[in-house]
Amino acid sequence: MLATLVPLQAVTFGLVALGAPLVVLTRDPLRQALVNGIYGITLVCLFVVLQAPDVALSMLVVSGIAYPLVILAAIARSRGEDRKKERDGS
Repeated sequence: MLATLVPLQAVTFGLVALGAPLVVLTRDPLRQALVNGIYGITLVCLFVVLQAPDVALSMLVVSGIAYPLVILAAIARSRGEDRKKERDGS
């Protein structure tokens, strides 16, 4: 069993290592929220492989669901305020 976990751990560590720069290098806030959510799911996979299910569950809720929703709500609100200012000013 241990021999099968080592390659799986290497693959998940690799995915996490490749995903972090993608989050940082994404410029558009909407896309960055999406990439960050996907990166959070890869972290969940890593925690499952490392046999930490409690951390994986909390990470799933925070980075996969709650954080992207908060970011998307903030973007929608700021864009709505910008549209309202444009309407009132014009």
